[in-house]
Amino acid sequence: MIKGSIVALVTPMTTSGEIDWEALHRLVEFHLENGTDAIVAAGTTGEPTTMSFDEHFDVIRKVVEQVNGRIPVIAGTGANSTSEAVELTKYAKKVGADYCLSVTPYYNKPTQEGLYQHFKAVAEASDLPVILYNVPGRTAVDLHNETVVRLSKLDNIIAIKDATGDLERGKELMDRLEGSGFLLFSGDDLTAADFILLGGNGNISVTANVAPRQMSELCAAALSGDATTAHQINTRVMSLHRSLFVESNPIPVKWALHEMGMIETGIRLPLTVLSPQYHATVRQALQHAGIIG
Repeated sequence: MIKGSIVALVTPMTTSGEIDWEALHRLVEFHLENGTDAIVAAGTTGEPTTMSFDEHFDVIRKVVEQVNGRIPVIAGTGANSTSEAVELTKYAKKVGADYCLSVTPYYNKPTQEGLYQHFKAVAEASDLPVILYNVPGRTAVDLHNETVVRLSKLDNIIAIKDATGDLERGKELMDRLEGSGFLLFSGDDLTAADFILLGGNGNISVTANVAPRQMSELCAAALSGDATTAHQINTRVMSLHRSLFVESNPIPVKWALHEMGMIETGIRLPLTVLSPQYHATVRQALQHAGIIG
């Protein structure tokens, strides 16, 4: 069973916007060496909306090949076109991804029935296990708990990433799905420790990009029921949770990784490099977490 700290991996790019394959290799090794439990390749933090299909495919394939079964790889295969989501999911299965992460269709604003039919189509297109992803703050559509429960009854839909940050809502879903084997992951670093302590299975994390060891230890403590340790670690990285969202994700986290010497500053329009007014904020958060001197 997949659990623990799962990184929503950035896609490193050169200053001209080309994918930096050497840096991607370094990032994957960084996570393998620092306790990350699984990697999301080409998820929304990885900027797939500005990639060509070939680039999207290549990121998934290269991460799968490099990881080589050491930890699970979750392929980002979401799209606001159901046919595109199906195509991406089929490809992820073909190259050996272990799971796929499928975000709610953005901008379209489908009904709950539309969401059900969308994810049903994705699940039926391949036997790759599907993790639903609900992030209404970015997509302008909310996957209701009732629809999640309905989708959980489909054989190939095995989990959800809940990025609402609403612990009461998350706990309600946990209670409704107790004993079903359906997995629940936080997608909100600020509340992830408490989400896991309430019964969640882990965290799909932006912060883990820069603090993989800390987030791995935090999730392990929370999974074991050690609230004291989980909250102590969370306090140390809390400024990171906050500062990595001073501008739209993944702008701050890519700048933080550049500050750590891991990647160049490349990012694709319409996103831009972190505004200078926030450099000190992010740098101080990295220092407070003990990541840089």
